[in-house]
Amino acid sequence: MTYPLVFIDGDQGTTGLQIHERLRGRDDLRLLTLPAGQRKDPRARAEAINSCDIAILCLPDAAAREAVASIVNPDVRVIDASSAHRTQAGWTYGFPEMAEGQSQRIASALRVTNPGCYPTGAISLLRPLAKAGLLPDNYPITIHAVSGYSGGGRAAVETYEGPDAAQALPFQVYGLELAHKHAPEIQLHAGLARRPIFVPSYGAFRQGIVLTVALELDLLAPGTDIETLHATLQEHYAGARHVEVLPLAESSALKRLDPQALNGTNDLRLGVFGNREHGQVLLAAVFDNLGKGASGAAVQNLDLMLGAATAVQQAA
Repeated sequence: MTYPLVFIDGDQGTTGLQIHERLRGRDDLRLLTLPAGQRKDPRARAEAINSCDIAILCLPDAAAREAVASIVNPDVRVIDASSAHRTQAGWTYGFPEMAEGQSQRIASALRVTNPGCYPTGAISLLRPLAKAGLLPDNYPITIHAVSGYSGGGRAAVETYEGPDAAQALPFQVYGLELAHKHAPEIQLHAGLARRPIFVPSYGAFRQGIVLTVALELDLLAPGTDIETLHATLQEHYAGARHVEVLPLAESSALKRLDPQALNGTNDLRLGVFGNREHGQVLLAAVFDNLGKGASGAAVQNLDLMLGAATAVQQAA
C-alpha cells in the first residue's frame, strides 16, 4: 500500500514547524518538504505541490495564492493555513465543529482553508447563537482577544525572544484602525448581519488565547437569559471531541481565565459568565493559538481528509 504524500510548503515558519512536529513519526503518511536551497525556487515548489496528495500551505497570503495557481494536477488537495482563501467561494472552511456536516464537507473537499486563530474563538461562540436567532441582526458585536506573541509570526517571536527582548512591550493592543483582516472572516462564518468590531492584542507570553464577547441580555431576542445562551452552546457542541462548554456552576466559580491553560492541545474551552443583577453576559473562549488556532486545526483537517481517502481506497 502506498501511503498519502503530504507536502508542507513553508515548514520553517511557526505554524509549519508545529505541523511538522505533530506529524513526525506518523506511519500512515509520507512527508515531503523542500531542502533550504529550494524553498524559494518556484519550479521546485511547483513540482513538489503537483506530486503530492495533500499540500499544507504555511505561507504568506500572496505566496499561498501563487502556490495554488501553480497546481495543474487535478488530484492535488490543499489545506491553506494562510488567510488568503478564508472568505473565497469554492473553499471549504476548516472548522469541523462549526456546523452540522462540516466534518464531512472537509473530508471530501479539494480545497480547505484553515480558520484564523482569533476567528476560531469568535465563530465558536457566536455562530450557534446567531443560528438559533438569539442575536438580532442589528446587535453591535465587539470582540476582545489577547494572544501569545507567537500569533504575530516569526517577527513577533524574534521581538520577544531575540537579543532585544528586554525592550519588548509586556502588552500591546493593535488593529486600532478597525480594519483587521479577521473581521470579514468572523462576520461571514459566524453568520453575522453586521461587521463586528474586533480588538486584538498580544501579551508577553508565547502562546495561548483568551477571547471574549460581552452581551446585554435586554438587547438579545426576547426571553434570552444566561441559561438559554449556555444551553445553545452546549447543544451545538454535544459530542464534539475538541470543544468543551464549561458547566454554568463551574464557570460561576472561576475568578480568572488563563490564556495558556490549553497550550499544547487541539482543544477549545468555552464559558458563559453572567451577572443577573445587571443583565450582562460575557462569552469566553480559551485555546492554543498554535493548536486549535493553527497547526492543531490543520492536522485535524488533514486527518479528516486522509480518512476520506482511506475509505475510498478500502471501498475500491
